[in-house]
Amino acid sequence: MTTLTVSSNRIAQYWALTKPRVTQLAVFCAVIGMFLATPELPDWKIVIAATVGIWLLAGAAFAINCLVEREIDSRMARTARRPMAQGEITVPQTLVFSGVIGGTGMWVLYNFVNPLTMWLTFATFVGYAVIYTIILKPATPQNIVIGGLSGAMPPALGWAAVANDLPMQAWILVLIIFIWTPPHFWALALYRRDEYAKSGLPMLPVTHGTAFTQFHIWLYTIALVATTMLPFAVGMSGLIYLIAVAVLDVIFMWYAWQVYKHYTDMIARKMFAYSIIYLSLLFAALLVDHYLRF
Repeated sequence: MTTLTVSSNRIAQYWALTKPRVTQLAVFCAVIGMFLATPELPDWKIVIAATVGIWLLAGAAFAINCLVEREIDSRMARTARRPMAQGEITVPQTLVFSGVIGGTGMWVLYNFVNPLTMWLTFATFVGYAVIYTIILKPATPQNIVIGGLSGAMPPALGWAAVANDLPMQAWILVLIIFIWTPPHFWALALYRRDEYAKSGLPMLPVTHGTAFTQFHIWLYTIALVATTMLPFAVGMSGLIYLIAVAVLDVIFMWYAWQVYKHYTDMIARKMFAYSIIYLSLLFAALLVDHYLRF
């Protein structure tokens, strides 16, 4: 094996620590928040700096998550190939990596964006890497609900980056992701319930059973539909968003009803996959509506 191949493999391992697919969705929501924060196009220097800073701190948080859960990950097929689960990266290496990219992210946000965004993003890092990963996740089946706030913060971080403020509209975006998180993740937990039981994590399908989880997915979906109407209700968006989200919500509700009343692992898989597309399209619809209205 050549030195170049070894170096490429090592870079890929560190890249995997940042959970790039999850990070991309979070950063996408943050970028949408940046554009929604102003009727005009935001300063591209701010957009680039904020995107880089938020991405780095999110990656640092996910690296700590991989470190803390390395033994749990090794017992689950979905996560067994992660670098720390396979012992390809050591604990000190992960700590240094997380510290370097997280510190760099804070420096970028403080110097090229604003201190509010830096502190909010750092608080989100602590919320996910410490409060959720270390304290809540192994302790309660409500871990996804309680710890969901940190994962819901990206659009507020983006909004703060451009506006240096957090008005009601920014918190509505946070609320949407906060309510979306339980049905999104519980769909995954349902069809991976045997793996979660093996891992020892107290996920809702393991502690309270599949029927209980299916019912709560349905309840949260109803709450999500109501929450996604708030941007239109408060005048934050117009008809373009309303039509788009109505279609997205109908499909989401159909999946949730199928999970609740006609459950199969396949329908849970499909709901989980759709929930990611749903959130992306919802925020994209907000962006399109925002600029066509103005």
